[in-house]
Amino acid sequence: MKFVAMSYVFVGAGGALGAMARFGFNVALQRASNFPWGTLSANLLGCFFMGALAHLVASSDWFNNSGIIPDQHRLLFAVGFCGSFTTLSAMMLELHTMLERNELLAPFAYLVASVVGGFACFYAGFTLLRMLRGYA
Repeated sequence: MKFVAMSYVFVGAGGALGAMARFGFNVALQRASNFPWGTLSANLLGCFFMGALAHLVASSDWFNNSGIIPDQHRLLFAVGFCGSFTTLSAMMLELHTMLERNELLAPFAYLVASVVGGFACFYAGFTLLRMLRGYA
């Protein structure tokens, strides 16, 4: 039970740091532009970091057995920090995992459903609230 409780602490701490870092990116990069440079930069950097971390965890005996990054620290960096810095990095890890299992249709469907479906759901929610509040 203590391990599970500490896991929540590591995820929460990483999440707080990731959220603050994402906010910092938006403040620094979203000056006088209509293009979402802060979000794009956070998503790309988060994907890079998640990819590097996934490679280290998957392929390095030294990394896994050194004690420098125990399981809770993986929760801190991958789940917590990257998870709040960008959910895109988690999606990329899941897509990579499916491709590593030699699945082809599932990752493509997941990618399209996430992007198109995500935008469709966002637009539906926005439109529904607009209609309910009387803003045709």
